[in-house]
Amino acid sequence: MEERLEKQLAFALEIDKEKSVFRQTHLSGHGRYENDAEHAWHMAIMAYLLREYANEKVDIGKVMLMCLIHDIVEIDAGDTYAYDAESLKTQKEREDAAKERIYSLLPEDQKAELTALFDEFEEYCTPEAKFAHAMDNLQPVLLNNSNDGQDWKEHSVTSHTIYGRQNKTRLGSEQLFEVIDQIIQDNIRKGNLPE
Repeated sequence: MEERLEKQLAFALEIDKEKSVFRQTHLSGHGRYENDAEHAWHMAIMAYLLREYANEKVDIGKVMLMCLIHDIVEIDAGDTYAYDAESLKTQKEREDAAKERIYSLLPEDQKAELTALFDEFEEYCTPEAKFAHAMDNLQPVLLNNSNDGQDWKEHSVTSHTIYGRQNKTRLGSEQLFEVIDQIIQDNIRKGNLPE
């Protein structure tokens, strides 16, 4: 087997481990915890379906690929819960080390391509990165809402904390932020989220 193909297949096998990284969000209908691969797949499909609500015109293929690769680093770095202040302090360092190890399995050109795409997502500057982040923010809100705020309750999350993260959704989609705002307000009224 030629070296390039061997590296690509090694990477393909390595990223299978993403299926074993569990998040702090349950599947809809009070199911088990979702894994990173399910989260990424769900986000990518949502991005395609909801692309008309992006604030700016986006390359939807690029957005979908960002959604699919953004959490591969968690194979090494682990899932960092969005509202865990302590873990967030070391997230970048852990994820940068993971990015270098995992993407280095690829041929150099593909390593450079996927690393640049990951970095673009993290920098939050392009229309594509902003819209991909909107999906990353919306997806767990939809799941939490379908589960009567179960995960928010388990982690004692407040609406103020959620708004702190969700306000960035506006950068990618004002319309989807309005949906999130409505969900948060509904959960406050139901007693699922303290203010």
